[in-house]
Amino acid sequence: MITATASGKIILFGEHAVVYQRPAIAVPVSQVQARVTIKKTKQPLTIDAQDQRRKISYTDLRDDDPLKAIIRLTLTSFKVTPPHATLTLHSTIPIASGLGSGAAVSTAIARALAKYFKRDLDSAAISSLVYEVEKIHHGTPSGIDNTVIAYSKPVYFVRGQPIETFNVAQPFRIAIADTGIQSPTKIAVGDVRAAWEADKDRYEKIFDGCGGIAQHARKLIKEGQPDQLGSLMNENHELLRQMGVSCRELDDLVDAATRAGAFGAKLSGGGRGGNMIALVNESNESRVREALMGAGAKRVLITEVNRDT
Repeated sequence: MITATASGKIILFGEHAVVYQRPAIAVPVSQVQARVTIKKTKQPLTIDAQDQRRKISYTDLRDDDPLKAIIRLTLTSFKVTPPHATLTLHSTIPIASGLGSGAAVSTAIARALAKYFKRDLDSAAISSLVYEVEKIHHGTPSGIDNTVIAYSKPVYFVRGQPIETFNVAQPFRIAIADTGIQSPTKIAVGDVRAAWEADKDRYEKIFDGCGGIAQHARKLIKEGQPDQLGSLMNENHELLRQMGVSCRELDDLVDAATRAGAFGAKLSGGGRGGNMIALVNESNESRVREALMGAGAKRVLITEVNRDT
């Protein structure tokens, strides 16, 4: 039996603006993962998506199904036909919540197939394959989800430019709170594009602000001053509100976190639901967690960001 995994991710800074060539920073979140196993059988390839309670033959999947797409793309790159096997998928990453569920599933499948066929598939190749599937999930994806998840490292990402992983000089802690509201990124991205097309001058200024924050944040992280990231998170959240991608539930969680002593907080990902993040430390994380749960969060994770996150 072959097994492969892929972690979730959060965007620290720069979501939405990254679609318009501004920088963004994202990091893996190992506390949630997609896990894929492949077991050889005598039957044609079958997909057992346990979280969806769906077991189906590969040939019966629609061509635009993301599971079929990543399998087809990976097998085509290997120049092989579908194996006689059962591919079992299980994920602890909430769907449509900004944690990179779709990219993690695709990455885990590509890694598992590479192991099964004993092929070398480096991070760049996996990222490229997963990006094609991200187009199904998001329409016009930025490329950040497939990049940070495939490389399994913190990344500074500018669309169309070489990937840059970077040094985290001083580890820092992030609380991740789930609103419990599913919000497909494709819809939020499409709405922002429509608003940008209607008022490009205004939105370009907002995107510039987000890009400047991401650049400043990278400098602070590389220089070992993550304690100063909180004010940047607050600024970034306000810009995301101006874009129209926040919602009452996210704003309530951001407010609850800061009132409980978090150093800063913002939505993370597509917005309109999904997750928010807050900068915490060991002395205040329990208090912040309790405040977030009291404000309606469905669950709260604490992750540490370091060089080998």
